[in-house]
Amino acid sequence: MDHPYRVLIADDHPHVREAIVAMLEDDPLFQIVGEAKNGAEALELSRDLIPDIVLMDIEMPVMNGLETTKLIKESFPYIKVIILSVSDNVADLFTAIQYGAQGYLLKNMDPDDWLQYLYSIVEGSSEATRGMAGKLLYQFREKDLQDSPMAKALTPREKEILLLLTEGITNKQIAEQLYIAENTVKNHIKNLLEKLGLENRVQLASYAIKHLKV
Repeated sequence: MDHPYRVLIADDHPHVREAIVAMLEDDPLFQIVGEAKNGAEALELSRDLIPDIVLMDIEMPVMNGLETTKLIKESFPYIKVIILSVSDNVADLFTAIQYGAQGYLLKNMDPDDWLQYLYSIVEGSSEATRGMAGKLLYQFREKDLQDSPMAKALTPREKEILLLLTEGITNKQIAEQLYIAENTVKNHIKNLLEKLGLENRVQLASYAIKHLKV
């Protein structure tokens, strides 16, 4: 691209807007062109400024970020909207995508991950985008698992393995990802089956998916 990507920031917290500006202002790939403190302002500024990217908070007064995203995308489908949230709610992620958002960033993510994800969005890197999507979904799944009744009976390692089982990978692949022996993975799966009263890894994965809401 011959010129920087023009960015509109929409967030009702001034300190959050300041933090985003500080993170992006020295990057030659981005230019901050406006700030909005609610959804209505974000919609109006999108019409006036026609930014390339809108970084959109979900929880804002007057009009929330999801509804604003829907209206912006209906009028300006070429504007890329990336949702910003502290929410771990998977429903928000899929609603954002349904309304046309190109991405979804958690505010507590590492700044390097933020920038990597933004680069992948503007440059159309599907591989990087899928990688970050995996990170996001893993965080959503992990939070839901921590909140579920069954979590109290599981060790941190068992939770990790249960999450990986939902991806349909083998014991060997799990062992490689966690840097442990394959026999250790088998023992953890055996313990999971006993604790949850299930018969095989397919049931484990199905049980996990149900409780992880994915």
